Amino acid sequence: MYEIFLAPFVDFGFMARGLFGALFLALSASSVGVFLVLRRMSLVADAMSHAILPGVALGFLIAGMSVGAMMLGGFVTGVVVAVMAGLIARWTTLKEESSFAALYLVSLGLGVVLVSIRGTNMDLVHVLFGSVLALDNENLLFIMVMSSLSVLVLSMIYRPLVLDCLDAVFLRAEGGGGALTHVVFLFLLVMNLLAGFQVLGTLMVVGMMLLPAISAKFLGRTLNQQLIISVLLGMVSVYIGMVVSFQVNLPASACIILTAGVVYFCALCFGTHGGLVWQIIQQRK
Repeated sequence: MYEIFLAPFVDFGFMARGLFGALFLALSASSVGVFLVLRRMSLVADAMSHAILPGVALGFLIAGMSVGAMMLGGFVTGVVVAVMAGLIARWTTLKEESSFAALYLVSLGLGVVLVSIRGTNMDLVHVLFGSVLALDNENLLFIMVMSSLSVLVLSMIYRPLVLDCLDAVFLRAEGGGGALTHVVFLFLLVMNLLAGFQVLGTLMVVGMMLLPAISAKFLGRTLNQQLIISVLLGMVSVYIGMVVSFQVNLPASACIILTAGVVYFCALCFGTHGGLVWQIIQQRK
């Protein structure tokens, strides 16, 4: 048992760094994911994950594999896309979700072109799918700082964020700053996408946000319960995914997301709050 579940992280530094980085990401991303699901913003999260790609690619073109340059570029393009989607929704009849969808498709194409100008296929794979086992101390520190800041800010806006999700009209009537809360939440979303870029890549980082959060809806009744369950499921998915990846020699990021997917299907079938089996049992009573 030790050789399977503990030895990889004790004997190999790259496995330990990857595990710690992914666990910190699960802590913050899974928490943000609960509010994404509650606010029905799953498509927005997917769109934003693609929106940061041109900025990451531009940073790569300018400074190579510099973490700082790629993160700064991704942050700038993420904010630009978020602002543009909001302005388009305000100035036209198009809804914000549709604006995000259009902008993310353009961003994805632009990002792939920018990476291909200078990079190789391996560089493109690294950007799109991450490289959790290639984390160095600088990457790990960045992920830890971003995730910690994300959890701190989320705790500070927790009450207005919940009110904005459940009754936005009441929050605005009470002067609670609904628009500001929405902007800060989008900022948190971008922070987590940037933190997860190195671990899972721009295409799969949303899986760490949404899959544990969606699973938690089938397992927890209250919002606090769902937050705790989502974080725990995210961390368990990280650990099991990395163990499977090491033992069978498969990509770690894909194994982590597939593990979270298996957990989702288990929750979908056997969850006590809307799970398929539970509903069948209730109907037969």
